[in-house]
Amino acid sequence: MPLTSRRMIMLAPLGLAVAGGAGFYGMLRGLGDGSYDPRGVPSVLVGKQAPAFTLPPLEASGVPSFGDAELRELPAPVLVNFWASWCVPCIVEHPQLMRLSRDGVPVFGINYKDKPADAAQFLTRHGNPFRRLGRDEPGRVAIDWGVYGVPETYLLDRQGIVRWRWPGPVTPEVLEQDIRPLLRRHA
Repeated sequence: MPLTSRRMIMLAPLGLAVAGGAGFYGMLRGLGDGSYDPRGVPSVLVGKQAPAFTLPPLEASGVPSFGDAELRELPAPVLVNFWASWCVPCIVEHPQLMRLSRDGVPVFGINYKDKPADAAQFLTRHGNPFRRLGRDEPGRVAIDWGVYGVPETYLLDRQGIVRWRWPGPVTPEVLEQDIRPLLRRHA
């Protein structure tokens, strides 16, 4: 029986269902063996310099602002953290940022789409781990970095090359398993 265009149209949903099922099966197998990371949205910045930007300071913090010029020729690797006072996961990661700061790791902060008074109050309440801190109220710098949600953290080596990106809160596990080895590698 020849396939007519009418029969092909009727079989198209079946073909799509089979393809979708195969993709889902492949994803489940990848989850099982660890080769698929559902959080793994790759960053185009890894291996490149940070995009050009300058940020106004968060005046109430007393910390100087920064731009891409301050991310080149660094004395040590630096973490750049996008955060906001309204972000619940940012509260979860904040103790790890404070710990890194106490250990002498330079943490630069970019306050994302936040009211300056709310950001200052957050830092007063939880502590300020940031050696440098800028405000990205309109969110333009975050777009240039490829941020799709806060918190998001980047590690830059001494030459200012982005070497690592973490979407989501920095947990104690991420700190010990990812960040500390990267800091040693790029020191």
